[in-house]
Amino acid sequence: MRSARPSPATAAEARLLLVEDDEVIRNTVRMLLERYGFTVSTAGDGLTGLEMFRETDPDLLLLDVMLPDLDGIGLCRRVRELSLAPILMMSARGDALDVVAGLEAGADDYVVKPCESAVLVARIRSLLRRVSFSPAAAGRTAGTGGRAGDGGRVDSAVLAFGDLTVDTRGMEVRRAGQVVALTPTELRMLLEFAGSPGVVLERRTLLSRVWDHAWHGDTRVVDLHVQRLRAKIGADRIETVRGFGYKLRR
Repeated sequence: MRSARPSPATAAEARLLLVEDDEVIRNTVRMLLERYGFTVSTAGDGLTGLEMFRETDPDLLLLDVMLPDLDGIGLCRRVRELSLAPILMMSARGDALDVVAGLEAGADDYVVKPCESAVLVARIRSLLRRVSFSPAAAGRTAGTGGRAGDGGRVDSAVLAFGDLTVDTRGMEVRRAGQVVALTPTELRMLLEFAGSPGVVLERRTLLSRVWDHAWHGDTRVVDLHVQRLRAKIGADRIETVRGFGYKLRR
């Protein structure tokens, strides 16, 4: 699996792949994003989108749920087998099943069509910032102090929680000594938990810190990413506190 590419320094350097079967919507969104400085490639069906993803290795994939040949959910799964690049799903209905299926397939976020241009661009920029999350900032997020093995630091860069270690400089997570492949969103979420072990983080707090959602964000995004994170670092490592949120066990 390819890691997410280093994030471009500016929008003009960001290469996006838009997969949308409706030609009018596809061209409208492409022109909108190009006005904001992005370089946009497009595809009209899932199989073409998959081939273009392999050929162009974009910084971010923007894809519709309903696609011919290979639907957006299937395409998302196929891309996740190849890469950790950010994926933003688009759903015409905002149907709960579409949202959940997309996030479970590996998408980082979703928007409901039609979507205001400012919201769409903000979501894309948020995902690109997540890829460029700096090790120095991660170290500040993780805090200081603690002892190895008791939910604290191993040194100034590595945090340990049982068999789980988080290297905030090298951006590497290991479980029982084995490297764990996390998407940028999953890594950001884990760093938030690691910065406050044993402290309950509300869903809205995680939504704000990890997704930068200052508008009406959907906390289902948080719940689905917690599930994905649990599957990778251990189901019992993140505890649900009913009615409040989640916390990382020391």
